Amino acid sequence: MNRQIEKLYQLSAKPTRHIIGLMSGTSLDGLDIALCSISHSGQNTMLSVRNFTTLPYDEAFRQRIRTIFAKRTIDQQLLSGLHAYVGTTHAELILQALTSWNIDTADVDCIASHGQTVFHAPQRLTNDSSYPNSTLQIGDADHIAIKTGIITLSDFRQKHIAAGGEGAPLAAYGDYLLFRHEHENRFLLNIGGIANFTFLPAKNVELKAYATDLGPGNTLMNQYMKASFDKEMDEDAAVAKQGSVNPSLLASLCNHPFFNEAFPKTTGPELFSLMYLQAAQQHSHTENLQATDIMATLNRFSAITIANGILQQAQGLTNVAVFVSGGGLHNPLLLAHLRALLPAFNVTSFAQLGLDPDAKEACLFAILANETLAGSTQHVDQIKDSPAVCMGKISLPY
Repeated sequence: MNRQIEKLYQLSAKPTRHIIGLMSGTSLDGLDIALCSISHSGQNTMLSVRNFTTLPYDEAFRQRIRTIFAKRTIDQQLLSGLHAYVGTTHAELILQALTSWNIDTADVDCIASHGQTVFHAPQRLTNDSSYPNSTLQIGDADHIAIKTGIITLSDFRQKHIAAGGEGAPLAAYGDYLLFRHEHENRFLLNIGGIANFTFLPAKNVELKAYATDLGPGNTLMNQYMKASFDKEMDEDAAVAKQGSVNPSLLASLCNHPFFNEAFPKTTGPELFSLMYLQAAQQHSHTENLQATDIMATLNRFSAITIANGILQQAQGLTNVAVFVSGGGLHNPLLLAHLRALLPAFNVTSFAQLGLDPDAKEACLFAILANETLAGSTQHVDQIKDSPAVCMGKISLPY
């Protein structure tokens, strides 16, 4: 037997697996690296985070990704090269993190790599039924496995699509296994580039869990900050706080069929781009707004579309709590808007559930890898409109 195959077999039978989860979001701020110890699987899954860090990308990395990110027309040679380049870069960052933690690669059982999303194309977004749902994450896992010497699972979204899903959001799987509550109806809200939630009904409520995208989280604000101020984000909402919300622009931004579609659904920066903002400004005759007013309006836009989605699902429910993770958690104005729009709910940091909110997504991919290695599709067959599948391609080091 191939010794790496034998190692996989042994790994699946271990009482506790040490898995590195990786997440690189559309904000391109850096690579989240979480070293997790995971015992058992399914509803018996127990997770503890041994170490976590976010290692920032340099500007050259960001610029290279932006040349192809969310663009329909790109240089194929550049895409091919970036697939290897991202994988190599991620491997180097993993090794850097392990060195800083004084942990040997031999002490890590496997890596769960999300990769870097560069295009998301569900049919609901493309309006082209001649092609199936599709999504593309680059960062070749063979490069990660060879450079680190660690078995690597990657490309999780493809199995979801192959089994009839849209490839996103995948958070429902890990959220369902780890964070359901006997009596509390929970919304696990992640505000990344795109905002999404996992709805976890209380165990005594006859509803099914599911995850859905809601619309823009940080993506439009970040894109506008980069274009107008050459900054990656509106840190502490400093720019938005100086402006005023423009009602006409806000109404135009909110006027898109996506917001009326049934849950669950997915979207991406391919829709919520600067072109979307420009079209809304033209429609509302607000082309001459001050940058501060545009940022204030974009901030409110994200908050309203998030809150409306939560309110839609929460109708008729009591004992509702909202736990927030992702970059949006660090935007004080966005959080203030959400709390004002959801006065009946407890809106708080995901840290209240005992997990670093910045580490959450990386940890959830570690959970997906654990289910592939030692779990079962039956563990997630009660998630609404989500295929019950174990996800991730396996790359062996040698």
